[in-house]
Amino acid sequence: MLTSKVAKRYAQGLLDFTNESGQAAAVFSEMKDVVKIMSQSVDLNKFFLTPYIDAKKKIEVADQIFTSFSVSSQNLIRLVIKHGRENQLKNIAQEFINKVEDINGVQRITLTTATQLSKENLDQILRSTNLVNAGTNFDLKVNVKPEILGGYILRVGDQQVDASVKTKLNLVKKDFQLN
Repeated sequence: MLTSKVAKRYAQGLLDFTNESGQAAAVFSEMKDVVKIMSQSVDLNKFFLTPYIDAKKKIEVADQIFTSFSVSSQNLIRLVIKHGRENQLKNIAQEFINKVEDINGVQRITLTTATQLSKENLDQILRSTNLVNAGTNFDLKVNVKPEILGGYILRVGDQQVDASVKTKLNLVKKDFQLN
């Protein structure tokens, strides 16, 4: 997923501030909560995206929703809304999470399969590739997409292994068309 320059800049500013103040771990978990809340609440997203509701009202609502957050997180959320960037709030939080995980050496892995796999199958796939560093922590996101028909698509960082049946069938189709 492409992240906007705005999200990257706000996330970097938040990261710099939290590292200096020693609050990175607390803000990290709060940003995970922001992503979760923004992903699950369609109504909150619609509210934030409504242009005729002024920033003061949006800040009041955000203060009520994120009341248990640290002052640093609350101030970031207020700043984002005040500057009219509330549509980027989830992206800013996700980019902050990504930056902290990069610093901590966490690999982000996306595995797309046609059906849900067992823990043993997931482990076997991850062990079978040299893209996944065995000694590091990783954040595994599993997507189930029946349209790949079988096999899997493994994405680690910016590298991808496509071992899906759909891709193999498309390659065979191309070979037939060329011959």
